[in-house]
Amino acid sequence: MFYREAGDFKTSYTEDNQTFPIKFDRYRYYAVLLIAFLVVPFVVNDYWVNAIFLPFLIYSIAAIGLNILTGYCGQVSLGTGGFMAVGAYACYKLMTAMPEVNIFFHILLAGGITGIVCVLFGLPSLRIKGFYLAVATLAAQFFLVWLFNRVPWFYNYSASGQINAPERTVFGVAVTGPNTDAWATYMFCLVFVTISAIIARNLTRGTQGRRWMAIRDMDIAAEIIGVNPLKAKVSAFAVSGFFVGISGALLFAVFLGAVEVGEAFGITKSFLVLFMIIIGGLGSIFGSFAGAAFLVVLPVVLKIVGVDWLGWPTDMVAHLQLIIVGALIIIFLIAEPHGLAQLWRVAKEKLRLWPFPH
Repeated sequence: MFYREAGDFKTSYTEDNQTFPIKFDRYRYYAVLLIAFLVVPFVVNDYWVNAIFLPFLIYSIAAIGLNILTGYCGQVSLGTGGFMAVGAYACYKLMTAMPEVNIFFHILLAGGITGIVCVLFGLPSLRIKGFYLAVATLAAQFFLVWLFNRVPWFYNYSASGQINAPERTVFGVAVTGPNTDAWATYMFCLVFVTISAIIARNLTRGTQGRRWMAIRDMDIAAEIIGVNPLKAKVSAFAVSGFFVGISGALLFAVFLGAVEVGEAFGITKSFLVLFMIIIGGLGSIFGSFAGAAFLVVLPVVLKIVGVDWLGWPTDMVAHLQLIIVGALIIIFLIAEPHGLAQLWRVAKEKLRLWPFPH
């Protein structure tokens, strides 16, 4: 009885085609945004921000970027970690070269630079696809990590090879560096997540999104009906790289503060983001958030239950996490390829019809 369309009439095409045509959906998302912006900053502490909220927000942007490329356009990528590294190192070079410019613009520029790099490595997608494209992007992952390790210019000739985020402020409040407040870093990342989600949602529901999905479903048929595969694939790599670059810049500057490329942006990072969109749901913006939330919250829950409550060894809990994630990926690929997003859609449909037969 809580989720009905009765009396929710549309009087124009614009109203019928809006992002959330059902009033209850719109009100629910407005409520989530109000709570996120006006309630959470006043109740969170350092532990909740660093353990859950910041990783969730940052990985959500990365998952959105990869989902656009893989879920919507069908171009498999295993180089997400390397492209996040491009965003991080671009942000670092911009922060140190132009300290007078606001950090907000540094992160946006880092996303743009990553988009350009992503397009360069995505050009082979015009000739190859599937497994071969996955191998090509995997090669990009290893090459980028090697490049940032071996060229001292990227880390400003530091003896340790590590990059450290200098302190930067937004409206007089520090969002990077050692003297940040939990609520400030949370709000800073939340703004980027909100803007990214709105842009991605509108892109995927518009003409460009239909082009991507046409290429994903059958590229030859899409080309016959007038979809330019060059523009579609290159644009998907560019938009994906932009979002992934922003997430890498935020991960370095706001969350970690100091990174070494091999440890922070290795191949495990690429697989982590890939697992997020597989579990959350390919071809779904909501699935990107659901997968990121699941893989961020899972280790925290396992630590609380396994280590703190049951007294299990830490290494045992870590291995249990890998087992659970691996089993879930197999289950979702076999039983529900569209992931948690599809389960959410099915639950909503059942709720709309309840208590009548389905």
